[in-house]
Amino acid sequence: MSTEPPPDGSGSPPDDDPFRKPPPENPPGGGSPYGSSQNPPPPPGGGGQNPYDSPQNPYGGGDQPPYGGGTPPPYGGGTPPPYGGDPYGGGYGTGDPLAGMPPLADSGKRVLARIIDLILVGAVAALLAWAFGIAEYETDPDKIEYGKQFGSSLLAAVLYIGYDTFLTSRTGQTLGKKLMKLRVANLSDGATPSVQTNLARAAVLWLPSVFCCACLWLIISGGWSFFDKPYKQGLHDKAAKTVVVSTG
Repeated sequence: MSTEPPPDGSGSPPDDDPFRKPPPENPPGGGSPYGSSQNPPPPPGGGGQNPYDSPQNPYGGGDQPPYGGGTPPPYGGGTPPPYGGDPYGGGYGTGDPLAGMPPLADSGKRVLARIIDLILVGAVAALLAWAFGIAEYETDPDKIEYGKQFGSSLLAAVLYIGYDTFLTSRTGQTLGKKLMKLRVANLSDGATPSVQTNLARAAVLWLPSVFCCACLWLIISGGWSFFDKPYKQGLHDKAAKTVVVSTG
């Protein structure tokens, strides 16, 4: 049987993202409680005899119980719990998820980055709508062609979602975020979000904005970061479990 590792895509994803946080190192005292100098094996009882093999009740008046008589259990008495984690469910992935990541982005810069993206993508959407004959500029409700209006909205949704998903999946940055020196990161590990994560993030942001709520949803979803604590997430960030951090 071959011992070569599986090629990319057949096993775990490669950890080549330069922004991914390294896993925490095991602190002193980690590992098996009986396999280190901090936590030596419990001494045998009864002159080398296992206390559990004693014919007497180990918790009775004869032999001492294995952790009795002032001898603390291996995890007590100030000895750290195994694996260096919280004894109530800690370990890898606990603690502050922002540890080791750049500072969270300023919400004002996020707004400026979004305005830049809106201008860029909106200009392209308007040109394509005009080219396809679905541009709709009428304000008279008696003259609005709802087929054209829907087509124009659908085109804008596809462009906005595709723009956000494609660029953010590559570098964590749209053009606006690159100019403002920001990037999107997974809250869990700081890495660039996957295509699926960015697609969900973009859909939550743009679908309501284009089809029903216009700019109101953009203000609500994006403006949420001004008040959210502790991660300054917009509603679309919460849906995708991402944060926006500063790169400079």
